[in-house]
Amino acid sequence: MKIFVTRKIPGENLKALTDLGHTVDVSPYDRPLEEEELVERVAGKDVLLTLLTDRIDSDLMDAAGPQLKIISNYAVGFDNIDIKAATDRGIVVTNTPSDEVNEAVAEHTWALILCLSRRIVEADEATRRGGYRGWEPDIFMGKSLIGKTLGVVGLGRIGSMVARRASGYNMTLLYNKRTPDTEAERKLGIQFVSLDELLAKSDYVTLHVPLTDETRGMMNSQNFSKMKQGSFLVNTARGPIVSEHDLVEALRSGHIAGAALDVFENEPDINPELLGMQNVILTPHIASATWEARNKMGQQAITAILDALQGKQPENITNPDVWVKRRK
Repeated sequence: MKIFVTRKIPGENLKALTDLGHTVDVSPYDRPLEEEELVERVAGKDVLLTLLTDRIDSDLMDAAGPQLKIISNYAVGFDNIDIKAATDRGIVVTNTPSDEVNEAVAEHTWALILCLSRRIVEADEATRRGGYRGWEPDIFMGKSLIGKTLGVVGLGRIGSMVARRASGYNMTLLYNKRTPDTEAERKLGIQFVSLDELLAKSDYVTLHVPLTDETRGMMNSQNFSKMKQGSFLVNTARGPIVSEHDLVEALRSGHIAGAALDVFENEPDINPELLGMQNVILTPHIASATWEARNKMGQQAITAILDALQGKQPENITNPDVWVKRRK
């Protein structure tokens, strides 16, 4: 089979494909491919191994040709792929969710919370500029997490892992999601509240919802105004959940004390005003960037391809209706 990998991935997982005689073509560029480049490279391929930065729409699927049967997305999310178009064409789409990825994102979320509360990035930058003159009693005063309230928007796997880590700080835990999770409430000691109440009471608001029509732009001026005075926002979910323009205004007004973003509204572009704000921490979409997580993602992506090629339904198939039709 002819397989195209849109960008080099960490580790040696691709070797499992070549060892079985498959032809694997990996993009030579260390960047996302432009649309024209993708169209050219996917032509005639049976399988695509894609990244979240690749826009895979109906036109690209048609450019690949009718023999395209599998798109293995090297990511937990799959909003970069037109699932309906794939399903209509009988193309299996898979993704790579795992505890390793979820734990990595939860770890990064807490790294950002800690950096915000203790102003670690600001202090590091000032020290490197020669601003350290010895111990002083009142420089870079931060806020303790002990006894504060953490609001988790979206209590799925990652949100639950974030909440679990709060136990060491004796924090009050609030969450909001479509359907209350009584089992999680019992295990985590977390309380279900409306989004409005969560925003009003939380010292730290952390976002863990998928990107949907409902969540796109949900953190806008209206909801920022509902946040507790002096609170912090953390987003390690999807960039377009937050209106960066409205976030800038909320930060400027002083209503929100700070924000930490690992994802951006129009990646890779970032609102230039955010770049100049000392109370904003920006990381380049690296929440899942641990060796353990990336290796697991590679294993899952390759296993999904091999399973599908061998007639076995992949574990992480996003459009199972396609497989049902194939079996019939």
